[in-house]
Amino acid sequence: MYTTLKYLHSGWAYIVLIAVALATINALLGYFTKREYKPRDFRLALFGLIVTHTMFLIGLALVLVSPMGFKSVKIDHPIVMLIAAVLITIGYSKHKKKLVSTPKLKMLAIFYSIAFLLILSRIPWSQWL
Repeated sequence: MYTTLKYLHSGWAYIVLIAVALATINALLGYFTKREYKPRDFRLALFGLIVTHTMFLIGLALVLVSPMGFKSVKIDHPIVMLIAAVLITIGYSKHKKKLVSTPKLKMLAIFYSIAFLLILSRIPWSQWL
């Protein structure tokens, strides 16, 4: 079970990186070009939210079934990933409350960008590459 979750967590990370990167770039481009908010923007943001939450749950399960328990975890990785997931959730929630395109895209751009940078900062690159 542990090995399966470990591979799932590692593989799912690619999906998270792609989804959050696409949602972030899309929001930034939409905000800076002042284009109208479209259903595609909503879908990209929602997909980024879903895959991030899924990743966090897989990571949590991984820690719980780890043979070494919580001793195997560097505390900075799960905490920063939790903060990133919370930021994505806040950005997604705040953007839905806005009524016009520019503020919607601005909320997504701000929160998803910060979350994306946090995710990039805590990926264990030495183990990944």
